[in-house]
Amino acid sequence: MLFAGSDRDGVEAGKITAAYRRWAEPRVVEGRIYRTNAGRIEIDSVRQVNPDLISDYDDDIFAADRQNARDVRRRLRGNEDWPTFLIKFHLVEGPDPREELAATADLTPEDLDDIRTRLAQLDSLSRHGAWTTAVLQKIQEKPTVRAGDLATDLGRDTASFKLDVRKLKNLGLTYSLETGYELSPRGVAYLKSL
Repeated sequence: MLFAGSDRDGVEAGKITAAYRRWAEPRVVEGRIYRTNAGRIEIDSVRQVNPDLISDYDDDIFAADRQNARDVRRRLRGNEDWPTFLIKFHLVEGPDPREELAATADLTPEDLDDIRTRLAQLDSLSRHGAWTTAVLQKIQEKPTVRAGDLATDLGRDTASFKLDVRKLKNLGLTYSLETGYELSPRGVAYLKSL
C-alpha cells in the first residue's frame, strides 16, 4: 500500500489507522506486516464495504483522516466497478528485521548453507531457469541502474525481473534504491563466498 501527501505523514505518525481502497481483489492480508512509504504496518482487518452506505458518523472515516463519507468516495481511485475495501492497520514500531538481516556481513557456515538452500529453491521453482546468482552478479556489476535495463541485459521482462529481485530483497541480499538496486552487505558477503 502506498500513501500520498498528508496520508503518508499521518500513517507515519500513527494517527491514521484505516484506509479505503478500490481494488479488483484484496491486495493485503489480515495479520501480515507490509513495508509502505510511511513505514511498516500490520493489517488488523480487511473487509469489503459498500461506499454508498458509508455514514458521516462512521468512526472509520476519522481513522482514515477523511472529513465525511463524500470525501471518502471522492478520493477512491481505480475502476468504479471494483469493490471498495476498508483496511484497518497499525504502525509497527522498531527496526525492520529484513534491514537488520541485510546489514549482516559476517556470515557463518550455517548462514551460507541457508542462503544457498533458499536460492537453490528459488532457482528450481523458476519457469525461466536458474537466475539468482546471475541477478546478484548483475546488480553488483551495475548498481543504481534501472530495473528495465538490468532485465534487458539478462534477456528478461521487467515485471518478472522486479518480482525476482524482491525475493532476493526478502532474503536480505539486496536493497531497492530510488533508481535500481544494490547488494546489501549480506549479498556482497554471499557473492564473495562463491
